Amino acid sequence: MDLIVVVDENWAIGRGGDQLVYIPADLKRFKELTMGRAVILGRKTLATFPGGRPLKGRTNLILSATPGYQVEGGEVFPDVEALLARAPADACVIGGESVYRQLLPHCDTAYVTRIKAAFPADRYFPNLDEDPEWELTEASQLQEHEDLHYDYALYRRVK
Repeated sequence: MDLIVVVDENWAIGRGGDQLVYIPADLKRFKELTMGRAVILGRKTLATFPGGRPLKGRTNLILSATPGYQVEGGEVFPDVEALLARAPADACVIGGESVYRQLLPHCDTAYVTRIKAAFPADRYFPNLDEDPEWELTEASQLQEHEDLHYDYALYRRVK
């Protein structure tokens, strides 16, 4: 499995139930990386999407421990074990914090947009630079959007 995430300098990913920033070029990249694939996300992340609806053009696999929770256009799983039994090997984990933490051990590739700034946050992603099980294998040139600098990094699990 892969994962895709946007982090700040402190590996923060969100605040108050939303992403820290929205960068149009990064949203386009996200779409390109996930279109036609299964995406794995939590109920709270789904709620941040327009209308709280699943992403079009993707198979939406949603983790939620809420009994009876159902989503039109998505398949809901009560726990990671049930999800892993059905998720395809090329699925892409897209958040939020608890879903990333639960599924990181099952991922081999991480597409990380690294913002060169720090934001107030209450949700974090594990720091892959400090994790000996992961290595940075590629990084793009610095990009800019409205005075915000960022790059695209590719991390792979050390074999």
